[in-house]
Order: sequence, then C-alpha cells, then structure tokens
Amino acid sequence: MSDSEEHHFESKADAGASKTYPQQAGTIRKNGFIVIKNRPCKVVEVSTSKTGKHGHAKCHFVGIDIFNGKKLEDIVPSSHNCDVPHVDRTDYQLIDISEDGFVSLLTESGNTKDDLKLPADETLNAQIKNGFGEEGKDMILTVMSAMGEEQICAVKEIGGK
Repeated sequence: MSDSEEHHFESKADAGASKTYPQQAGTIRKNGFIVIKNRPCKVVEVSTSKTGKHGHAKCHFVGIDIFNGKKLEDIVPSSHNCDVPHVDRTDYQLIDISEDGFVSLLTESGNTKDDLKLPADETLNAQIKNGFGEEGKDMILTVMSAMGEEQICAVKEIGGK
C-alpha cells in the first residue's frame, strides 16, 4: 500500500454505538442511571453492605424505570461492573398532533419527526393537548431517549399567540 492512498470513513454519531456502558457498581450514586432487568432506570436509593466472609461488599439499587415508572431492584457486588444506559434529552418544537395520538415535531435541522406518541402520563398529555389545541401556543417538547426507546418527558411553552 502506498502512502498516497487515503481512506475516507463515513462517521455517524450512533453507528455501532452501544446502548449502555459499563460502570463499577460502587461508583453509581443516587439520581444516576442504571440498567436493571434490561430496563433503563433512574437510581432512587443505593445502600452498600459490608464485606462478608467471602469478600465482596454488595450494592443494593432501587430504581424507577424512566419510561414506565415501575420500581425495580438489584443487588450487585460493589467491585463488579453494571450497565449504565446512554440517556439523551432533546428539545423539539411541536408542529401538530394527529387524531391517532402521534405528534409531529420539528428537529433542529428543520426536518420533521413523526414517530412519537403523546405521553401516557395524563397531566402531561392534557397540558400538551390544551396548550396546543385550545390555546394555540407554541410548545417545546423534551424527549428522553435511552436503549432504543423514546418518550416525551416534559413540555415548555414559548410565547402564546
């Protein structure tokens, strides 16, 4: 191979990127994230037991699933690695709400994103529908994504009409 040959690689941010990364159990803190039973969770409680006769301190994690709100628990030796999900929050402007409950969002690049449903959370759902439909306000929706799932988690109003 000669020195004059150049290699060009297409780079995409998520190409081949893992949905999780390893982190030592003893370093995960409250309000962090952890994967429990293959679900991304926000840690609400961490307790560590003393090292026992066989030598491992144990971490007891209590987490709330960030998408469905279910409480999950796990016990892991503190020296072992746990999976931690890559959690992203992205803001989009709301363009439209379809009759079947899907929202049409405007991305930063100017494209539309039409694959998200209104949230199952009744108060958030009502806030979006009332603000957009009845009051005609411009709204920014915050979408949380982790491990291939996405869900609307917050709403902000940007000036009414």
